[in-house]
Amino acid sequence: MTTADTLDALPTPALVLDETRMLRNIARLRGHLDPLGVALRPHLKTVKSVEAARRLLTGGNGPATVSTLKEAEAFAAAGVRDILYAVGIAPRKLDRVLALRAAGCDLSVVLDSPEQAAAVADAARRAGDPVPVLIEIDCDGHRSGLRPDDPAVAAIGRVLEQGGATLRGVVTHAGESYGAVGADALADFAEQERLAAVTAATMLRAAGLPCPVVSVGSTPTAHFARDLTGVTEVRAGVFALFDLVMAGIGVCSLDDIALSVLTTVIGHQRDRGWIIVDAGWMALSRDRGTAKQAIDQGYGVVCDIDGRVLDGLIVTSANQEHGIIAPRPDSAAVLPDLPVGTLLRILPNHACATAAQFDGFSVLPDDASQPMAHWPRVRGW
Repeated sequence: MTTADTLDALPTPALVLDETRMLRNIARLRGHLDPLGVALRPHLKTVKSVEAARRLLTGGNGPATVSTLKEAEAFAAAGVRDILYAVGIAPRKLDRVLALRAAGCDLSVVLDSPEQAAAVADAARRAGDPVPVLIEIDCDGHRSGLRPDDPAVAAIGRVLEQGGATLRGVVTHAGESYGAVGADALADFAEQERLAAVTAATMLRAAGLPCPVVSVGSTPTAHFARDLTGVTEVRAGVFALFDLVMAGIGVCSLDDIALSVLTTVIGHQRDRGWIIVDAGWMALSRDRGTAKQAIDQGYGVVCDIDGRVLDGLIVTSANQEHGIIAPRPDSAAVLPDLPVGTLLRILPNHACATAAQFDGFSVLPDDASQPMAHWPRVRGW
């Protein structure tokens, strides 16, 4: 565990979280969703931190979404009682699901096949625990799920209901929205997402099956949805911290990004116009999510120690423990004089991938009179 009272006392590279920006981001999304009449079920896969979760969750105890059972176990131990494990369930993981439920956590699972449904129903029957299940719906061809009008949706629902589990509803994720740019395009994706989930829910109900939960969500669609009729909850995760990918499609500004990597200048290649820092891809991740966007931000945007963007300066390439800073190729920026030892902060392409490199956050507190804090992160599966 790394603790320090100030940024300049931290060893580098270090993962820095600006709590003020995070709280502002959380308030922004809740302020958008509340008038639309839907609940927010934050996805904790980005923060993976109990302390951050306390600020994200209503009352600090749910509802929540997770991407690993390790997360579910950590958050349940911290008092979160309503958790959706939003990755298709593998039968061999059901013992851990049942253990969490037996300990008092209302953990629900996701699936999209008869085989998974049979496995869950059998485990639920043997345990005497009607495990709640949401059927995954494919709204955009992004990855998993059934088309909303697929007869298999109702067939799976019957397997669950007749076999000892509980059909809680449907869930979808508009992952392709990450490639849309601008408010209108993102609003169109939000409607596509909503319609897919509501269509599947309507079909289940017409077949005499329950569907109390209609769950949609991605950070882009959550912010630009204009109508959520028929939806009961929205899931989003990266919205709490934001990143360059979100900025590149117009969901946030650079000033909204609450996550950065603190790094130290360790050398120069002046004839090449390079500044070398001690944050390579092991700290920043290999994610190049902005490479296909209108502005390629390399491995991250460079800021000074106070978080002010140094215009036109990016990490242009990265080795395992070395980052190379230079002006972005399309920029007229002049390389500043940054002596060895200078501390900088790098805004990440993908908050989830960058945060995954670290054991915890070094937190700049919302209350400036307080010292920096260390918030451990959950790692593993």
